[in-house]
Amino acid sequence: MSENQASLKNRVALVTGAGSGIGKALSVGLAEAGASICCAARTASKLEETVSEINDKGGKAISIATDVTDYDSVKTLFNFARDSFGGVDITIINAGKGSNGHQSIEDGDPAEWQETIKTNLTGAYFTAKAAIPCLKESSSGKIILMGSGTGYRSVPNASAYACSKSGLWMLTRSLAWELLPYDICVNELIPGPVKTDMTADLEEFFNSKMGRSEWFKRPEDVVPLAIFLATQPNKGPTGQSFGLNRREL
Repeated sequence: MSENQASLKNRVALVTGAGSGIGKALSVGLAEAGASICCAARTASKLEETVSEINDKGGKAISIATDVTDYDSVKTLFNFARDSFGGVDITIINAGKGSNGHQSIEDGDPAEWQETIKTNLTGAYFTAKAAIPCLKESSSGKIILMGSGTGYRSVPNASAYACSKSGLWMLTRSLAWELLPYDICVNELIPGPVKTDMTADLEEFFNSKMGRSEWFKRPEDVVPLAIFLATQPNKGPTGQSFGLNRREL
C-alpha cells in the first residue's frame, strides 16, 4: 500500500450521490486510501454495486438509500453512519441534479427549476447541517462540496443549475466561517467536465466551444484532489475553491 493509499486509515467518509459517476469513484477511491465509507443515494441497487466493489477489494463500506431533499432522511443517514462506524470524519456532498432539457427561463418548467434548487442547494444544506454534530466530534472534520464552474459563469439555458451551484459556493463560505472555531475545513471541489450519465450530451458542446482544450475527465480523475482535501491538516485551507478546469472560471 502506497503512502497515499494509507493516508485515510481509521477515517470515516460519508459520500452522497455514491451510486454512480463521481460519487461512486470517490467512494471507491477513498476506500482504497484507507477510509471506511458510508454510501448514500436514492437508488438502493446502485449503492449495492458500489459497496460490493469496495468490500470485494478489501475495504469497508455500508450504504443506505437516502433522499437529500428530505431532512429526516438525511438525519437517518448520519445516525446510521455513526451507529455503524462510530462517527463521521469526512462528508462529501456530491448528490446533484443536472440541467435537464437546457431550456430558457422563459420556456422552462418552474417545477423543474424548484427540483434542481431543492436537490443541489437545499439538499447540500441539509447534508451539511446533519453532518456538523458528527464532525465536531471528529479530530479531523472535513466537508467537501462538489461545485461547478457554471456557478461562477453561467451559460444560456441552464439557469437553475447555475443558480444552485452559485449558491453552493456561498454555502461553502458560510460553513467555513461558522465552523472555523472547530477546526472543521470546508472547501469546494470543481471537477470540471466529467464523463458521467449526467453529462453525456455535453462533450460535444465543450469540444466545439473550447476547441478541444478542456479536459473531459473520467470520474476516477477527480479522486486525487478529493483525497488531497480530505487529508489536509486541521489548520489547513478552508472556505476555498479547488478546481480541475483548464479554463478560467
